[in-house]
Amino acid sequence: MHHLYETAPELAVAGELARRFAALIRGDDDAGLHLWLKDATDSELASLAAGIGRDIEAVRAAITQPWSTSPVEGQINRLKTIKRQMYGRSGYPLLRNRLLAIA
Repeated sequence: MHHLYETAPELAVAGELARRFAALIRGDDDAGLHLWLKDATDSELASLAAGIGRDIEAVRAAITQPWSTSPVEGQINRLKTIKRQMYGRSGYPLLRNRLLAIA
């Protein structure tokens, strides 16, 4: 791996930035988001940094707030799976009855 970093030093920087970003997401470093964005702007992760910078408040809220939409996402996934299975067979009344029968 060190040979790869010697050949392409920008990969070493990108790897370090990725590790720092993972720490931000885990909540290990709550104050480093702006510093990370500044450092990532001039690296291989510039596109990611630009995207995060466009919606910085949402990213900060996602990192710092304890709420999660995981339970809702599971229900949405279940609904979409049933809907895909029924595609072209029937309409809303049957879909509604199947969902209520499962619940």
